[in-house]
Amino acid sequence: MSPLDLSPAAAPAPRARRVLRHAAMEARLTVRNGEQLLLALVIPIGLLVADAALGDRFGLTGAAFPASVLALGLWSTGFTSLAITTGFERRYGVLERLVATPLRSSDLLIGKALSISVVATGQALVLSAIALATGWAPHPTPGQSLVVALAVPLGLIAFAGLALILSGRASAELTLALSNLVYLAGAAAGVLLPPALYPAWAQPLVGLLPTTALAESLRAWAEGRTDPLPLLILLGWAVAGLALARRVFRWTS
Repeated sequence: MSPLDLSPAAAPAPRARRVLRHAAMEARLTVRNGEQLLLALVIPIGLLVADAALGDRFGLTGAAFPASVLALGLWSTGFTSLAITTGFERRYGVLERLVATPLRSSDLLIGKALSISVVATGQALVLSAIALATGWAPHPTPGQSLVVALAVPLGLIAFAGLALILSGRASAELTLALSNLVYLAGAAAGVLLPPALYPAWAQPLVGLLPTTALAESLRAWAEGRTDPLPLLILLGWAVAGLALARRVFRWTS
């Protein structure tokens, strides 16, 4: 008896292709979401245009304010958008169904990380182009350029860890409310308002926040200063955030 032939022998796509396609889907869903585009582009662009029209605000120089707006955009993508999306994916059982596909849990996380990286890169390019068109003239040093090249991915990792901690434990509705409140708090705590504008007793606390660390790195880059300290702060937040997220994140609601 001849062996049973089950050609064409369907099988999952190679892992790299699965992850890349999942990342592409995540990125498309993000850019199609009106609320996330509002946080990622509309508000930052409005701030850049207002700064160009009204002049220096918030005690920041003309070089520093657009850098702060870039940090605000990365904060919205790395934390707020990811928290809200993941919270509702847990709520509606999307994560449970995806894990039942050939995508493994690690594939899902890698796909999300890649999608955030793609969206953040596009976001930074758009905001930088608009800032340059409205008169931004950064003058970075080579040393701080290297610091920023490390600080931005570390900042996104730190923000993602915080997003997964929140969305992995709270309900979708609570995640939505808290992530928007935390977005506003982070914008005020060191991103648009530098630590120097806070009372002396609060400045050390504000300076240790990941939002402040990323914004300070970008401001130093734009102003031609070299400041590696925020990089160490972001590294600490990234390691601690991912470690805690791994322990507390729940795939099911």
